[in-house]
Amino acid sequence: MASNDKISARVGWEWVKQGFALFRKQPMEMATLFFSYTFILLALSLIPVVGQLLPVILTPVFSMAFMEACVKIERGERVFPSTLLTGFRSPAFRSLLLLGLLYLPAALLAFGASALVDGGTFWEIFSGQAKLDPATLRASNVGMAVLVAAGVYTLAAMAFWYAAPLIMWNGMGVGKAMFYSFFAVRKAFRAFLVYGLAWLNIGILLPAFASSLLAILLGKTTVASIILMPALLMMTVIAYCSFYPTYATIFGKREPEASAPEKVDLQK
Repeated sequence: MASNDKISARVGWEWVKQGFALFRKQPMEMATLFFSYTFILLALSLIPVVGQLLPVILTPVFSMAFMEACVKIERGERVFPSTLLTGFRSPAFRSLLLLGLLYLPAALLAFGASALVDGGTFWEIFSGQAKLDPATLRASNVGMAVLVAAGVYTLAAMAFWYAAPLIMWNGMGVGKAMFYSFFAVRKAFRAFLVYGLAWLNIGILLPAFASSLLAILLGKTTVASIILMPALLMMTVIAYCSFYPTYATIFGKREPEASAPEKVDLQK
């Protein structure tokens, strides 16, 4: 089992590069998997009442499809759209579903914490009940509320980050998986900080800057938007490919045929 005690900040950038490397090996296959996933989410959103909640609840289930896809690429196997059903076919499906259900109270807790700061203005803006305009910003403490919400949700995200693979691949229960995930991320926090900042820059800010520059040079914002959207989608797929390297570094690579769930020891 890999230990994360010696993980340095530069490893965060290595994770990003490994994500690009995995994507380059099967770009069309990973793009097809991602667009199939997006189509399913759009279809689920059309279901009355629960349509807006299902994509959130099923996030851990679908996330394991991308993790398994990366394992297949690493082994030199072909990724097919049917890989998207990996989590649904797993004996751990119910646990993954329970994990997804816990996403909802985590988000509500983050918004609840922000409401203590600005009286609920941030939630009203986020849910579309209020408009984001200068008058609203001046009359409230939205900026601080966003920081508080982000801080609370970051703590929750640390517990969720590795929970799905630890449940499905390591045979852990939901609570135990979240516990190990939280402390794994905490021990590798510097690497994750670099990882997050790298994706913020190359996954969002760089495409946005490039499209804005094109809009200025060409004088047409439509052309820039047409270029920006595919770039953002491609970066999203590559970001999905980079999730597995973070797991492999800390918990070890996924073995071809694990006879029994592997035990994790973060005390090393």
